[in-house]
Order: sequence, then C-alpha cells, then structure tokens
Amino acid sequence: MSATTAQLDLPELNQRFETADPAKIVEWAVDRFGNDLVMSSSFGADSAVLLHMANTAKPGIRVIFVNTGYLFPETHAFMEQLRKRLDLNVWTYRTRNDPIKYLQQSGEDDPSWRKNIDACCEVNKKEPFARAMKELTPKAWLRGIRRNQSASRLERPFIEWSARDNCHAISPILNWGSREIHAYLKKHDLPYHPLREKGYTSIGCNPLSCTRPVGEGEDARSGRWAGQEKIECGINVTSNSLDSANL
Repeated sequence: MSATTAQLDLPELNQRFETADPAKIVEWAVDRFGNDLVMSSSFGADSAVLLHMANTAKPGIRVIFVNTGYLFPETHAFMEQLRKRLDLNVWTYRTRNDPIKYLQQSGEDDPSWRKNIDACCEVNKKEPFARAMKELTPKAWLRGIRRNQSASRLERPFIEWSARDNCHAISPILNWGSREIHAYLKKHDLPYHPLREKGYTSIGCNPLSCTRPVGEGEDARSGRWAGQEKIECGINVTSNSLDSANL
C-alpha cells in the first residue's frame, strides 16, 4: 500500500459515505484531490448524472472517454450532445487498432458478434483506459458504478485503492437506484442515452454479443455479454490479480 492510501482512513470514509449525498462525496473528492481528480464516462444510459454532478463541483474536470471503435453511433452523438450542453472537458482515448483490420486479423468474421469477447475488450477498451490513467496520473478517479446494476457490484465500497492504476477509485452514486437517477435527471433537465427508451439499460459496444436490450425483470447489466460468463469489461477492476480479469 502506498503512502497515499495511508493518508486516508478508508473504513471511516466508506462508513460516512454510506449515508452521504452523492454530490457531497464529489465535493469531498474535489476538495481532497483538486486537479489530481479525473472521472471516466462511457456516455452510457444515465451517464449524464455523474457528468453533471462532477462538472458542477469542478468545471473542466478531465473526463476519460474510451472509443473502442465499436460504439453505437448514438453513443457518439450523446457524448457530443453532453459535451456541448455541459461544456465538458472530454479526453478521448482510442483503440490503437483499425476496427476493420482488427476483426480480420482476429478471425472475427461477423461484425455483429464476437467469438472472443475478452480479447476484444483487452486491446480495444482496457488498453486505451490503462494508457489514459498512465498518461494523466490522477490521484483519484470518479466512476459511475452502482450496486443495483449487478450482483458483482453489490459489495463494492464507495472508495477503494486501485493498485492497478495507483490511485483511489471513488463511486459517488453507488447506492442510487433508478428512482434517484430519474429524479436527478428530471431536476436538472438532463437526457438519458437515446437507446435507453429502446430497452438498453447498460450500453457498451454494438455487437449483439456485447450489448442487447434488457427484458422485464432482468437486472440492469444483464444485456451485457448475455449468456457469457463475462460480467465486466475490466475497467472497474482495482486489483492487478489475474483472478480479477472479469470483475
């Protein structure tokens, strides 16, 4: 554990944050880390919430956006809409691969499906994000994960040390559900992702193997890698352990 982690009492902070308003958690992070704070956003279904919250507390905060080469056109349009609306400071990190050549070289003969999902995530999503964190060297990183999205996120703390990225990972809206998300969007007149109304509650890359609409009664992330053992792309993993590759 680094000297940076020793300066924070994570158990005390996590206990305090359990009952704190998310905006107050963001304000704490801004006060504590200042210009060493970044945030990530997929510009997914309800990404406008944390983007608005963070950019209100710290105008111009650096927003890491990974362009895998396979995002929905609607995601790019949504990103641009929010960038202009909120005057966001978006730092786009792109895959090093040509999207068409990657499919050809990897033996992926159907653009609408991935035979090797993990390999595609590794080089087209995780690598650009790791590069962003290495270049920007933040001391803390805001992310928009929520406990009600999937079973894999139920036990996540509000703040944890990311050994992989050598910084703190902070999840201000961890305890919020769809009711709180909707209320915040309505209060601030913010939009959902345009695919949200078509049943996409978690939106990643466009192959059907990676993102599909969610059925009634399914959890919010059940449309991601449906029918596969994979449950996370890996960006929100905070460990260097190989056992955490799909968390």
